[in-house]
Amino acid sequence: MALRALRKTPSQIRFETIYHAIRQRICLGHYPPGAALMEQELAREFNVSRTPVRRVLTRLESEGLIESRHGAGTFVTRIDVELLSEAYQFRMALAALAGQLSPIRPDAAFLAQLEQLLADCEAAKLAGTLERFAILNMTFSQMCYQLIGNRPLARISEQLYFLTSRIMLELTPPDKLEAEFDFFILEIREVLAALRIGDMEAHGYIRRAHLSMNVTRLMLYKQAAGEMAPKRLVAG
Repeated sequence: MALRALRKTPSQIRFETIYHAIRQRICLGHYPPGAALMEQELAREFNVSRTPVRRVLTRLESEGLIESRHGAGTFVTRIDVELLSEAYQFRMALAALAGQLSPIRPDAAFLAQLEQLLADCEAAKLAGTLERFAILNMTFSQMCYQLIGNRPLARISEQLYFLTSRIMLELTPPDKLEAEFDFFILEIREVLAALRIGDMEAHGYIRRAHLSMNVTRLMLYKQAAGEMAPKRLVAG
């Protein structure tokens, strides 16, 4: 598989370290919707000045994960399920394109890494948590984005993934987690089957099909939660 690695400056490495750390915390709910992000505290944690932290927060705001309120500070954005479901539709269209626009064929090392991820998912299913599921899903998605040769497409696809990833944490009921693991394991197996024979277009369509099923299940979870909410009020 062709590598796109370029030599990075210390400032670029520092920026990416802070950016990835904060983005993951937001997407895993460690910084929940509405949480305030303090530049000074983050700068102290990462042992940097406030300038790189400010740059990171500016990028995260452009990606829709945080918002700045004049005179109040910087906060994690609320989860708008209806808006993010539209982003899922966009992701589905881009997934199909990913298998057509300059896809990068995986090498043996990549396939071995994906096989290990499949084994990790199968092991985690028995005693997994929603956060563990989310981390494994995040790893899988980022691996898939490495196979997109069209860099603007790869960048937008990854950005939309992190924008929508919080929906899963928000809407998946605990009693549906094992089923979600089953769907996820099936997706990895099907992707592996396509990649082993080098069918990159099939890889894109498999990803699209599973995204469609994912958002359909999440909307069903949302509907079920809405129907149950009045019953809880009455029972209380």
